[in-house]
Amino acid sequence: MSDRNHTVEKIGGTSMSRVNELRDTLLIREGDLYNRVFVVSAFGGITNLLLEHKKTGEQGVYAAFADSETDDHAWMAALKKTGAAMEEAHRAVLDHPADIADANDFVAERMAGARSFLIDLGRLCSYGHFRLTEHMSMVRELLSGLGEAHSAYVTTLMLKRAGVSARFVDLSGWRDEGDCDLNERIEKGLADVDLATEMPIVTGYAQCKEGLMKEYDRGYSEVTFARIAAQTHAKEAIIHKEFHLSSADPNLVGEDNVRKLGHTNYDVADQLSNLGMEAIHPSAAKMLRQADVPLRVTNAFEPEDPGTLIDDSRGDTPGVEIVTGLDVISIEVFEQDMVGVKGYDTTILEALKRHKVWIVSKTSNANTITHYVKGSLKAVKRVEADVQERFPQAEIKIRSQCIVSAIGRDLRKQSVLGRGLAALDEAGLDVIAAHATPRNVDVQFLMPRDEADEAIKVLHRALVEQEKKDQLREAA
Repeated sequence: MSDRNHTVEKIGGTSMSRVNELRDTLLIREGDLYNRVFVVSAFGGITNLLLEHKKTGEQGVYAAFADSETDDHAWMAALKKTGAAMEEAHRAVLDHPADIADANDFVAERMAGARSFLIDLGRLCSYGHFRLTEHMSMVRELLSGLGEAHSAYVTTLMLKRAGVSARFVDLSGWRDEGDCDLNERIEKGLADVDLATEMPIVTGYAQCKEGLMKEYDRGYSEVTFARIAAQTHAKEAIIHKEFHLSSADPNLVGEDNVRKLGHTNYDVADQLSNLGMEAIHPSAAKMLRQADVPLRVTNAFEPEDPGTLIDDSRGDTPGVEIVTGLDVISIEVFEQDMVGVKGYDTTILEALKRHKVWIVSKTSNANTITHYVKGSLKAVKRVEADVQERFPQAEIKIRSQCIVSAIGRDLRKQSVLGRGLAALDEAGLDVIAAHATPRNVDVQFLMPRDEADEAIKVLHRALVEQEKKDQLREAA
């Protein structure tokens, strides 16, 4: 698998929940059936049930088990609920009764194994020599793999029923006594696969001694996907989403006003990831970039559309390609004696890392350092307490705000900062701060959170829609 004849393709969780709709359009294509590796996420919502809800933080099996010293019944109920949700998910995409029965058996076997493991671990940790906290990362890894193993197995059943030579490739390490790194896990999983005559359906989670969850948390499936593409020298890596990469959220600025990106580069992809609008996990993008594998992002439900190609090209036409925003919390640390004194920045960064708070942006001057972060208010308050303890004279302010960003491959000589500020001012919006970098790939506007949506619409009109109108006028 080193002649660049194949593609490695990933289907996300929301799209996986409609994988039956993709069977005869995306997966089964006449004249283009094989030389394609599919990496699949869990069905929509399953990983939330296994771990915790990504947005609300509602407890899943993992979070309930972490609190199991006081209540064993909670995690058992959560596991049972997850098993039922898995069965409901595959009944929605499978037609044949034998396939549904097979999938039910698969879920029952995995759920029983996970339950036995958690019971045994809880019993072991009832002895004073063992601490549950020391094993929770392993629990998180094991639970993560259940969702992807289920969706990959179900997809394989569906394709086999349709006459495709599909193969279930389980990288989750289920009942595997060996210990290997990610590269070895992938190599073993694909060792005897003939891409010319088989379609491997691969789990988005891969068990390895590095610990994907520990390193990448919920971005692990894209990292597995990228590593497979890089390691097998794919001619292209493709992510199938339920939407196109567009110049803004069409629900916000209107379907008729957005435009599909079509072509952009990894610099733009990195900025989107930083703002939570992931085209791909930044670590996955780095793997593909270093391996010289281009990435394509398509709409899974429009398989005839080539989508958006992401590579290392600089871009022929300078200009804003996308406007997006992210709610952030600003942590402003003011200390009069900060001038010329080392240690403040390091202390703040250590506290942010310790409490797993994600830094989106940062500004500083002689006596003030401000970090704009994404994280729970609870975690941010812990950061504040740590910094206040270290610097008792510092004045720390926490505010809820939003960063709205105009992003493009090449913003040189586009006056994006000035044009953006003028448009926002004309619309009567309050710009708290604005920031542009010498790399000329993004300009950030710090806004009050309640004005963020309007700011995106205003900037999109001024920097994307108006530019398109000007180009059409010149062409005429």
